[in-house]
Amino acid sequence: MIFLSFAVKLGIIFSGIFLWIGMLTGVWKYYQIRQSPQSRAHYYVDIAHRSSLLYAPASLILSVLAYFSVWPESINLICVILNLIFFSFSVGAYVLHGFLKDTTNQFQTPHKLGQHRLPTWMMTFAMLALIVAEVGATFILLVGVILQFI
Repeated sequence: MIFLSFAVKLGIIFSGIFLWIGMLTGVWKYYQIRQSPQSRAHYYVDIAHRSSLLYAPASLILSVLAYFSVWPESINLICVILNLIFFSFSVGAYVLHGFLKDTTNQFQTPHKLGQHRLPTWMMTFAMLALIVAEVGATFILLVGVILQFI
């Protein structure tokens, strides 16, 4: 049996979780399509379905990057976890908007979550944090792999 670090294992597990969520949201999407006179699911049900299916291989790629990275396990783990947190947060937000049917554009102002309005700074902060964390953490893993092979 080969040794896999916790970062690699976590990425593989979440790949399966996102695939499973993609399948479940696909059932939900199909149900809504069947119930809709326009044969369409809610916008965010569709996004939750697609994004989950895209985050599944993305999580697997993060596992591969962590596996080959020259960085210490702690750095690889932080990079993988940051991505998985924001992937999960995104899918969760899409599922919530799909369930609440409160918007078809989460970036439209005023920002809504059900009957509640969110301050603009909160959305801006969340998106900037997502960008910095996902892009930065993936870049760190990628550099760790490049250093392995040069």
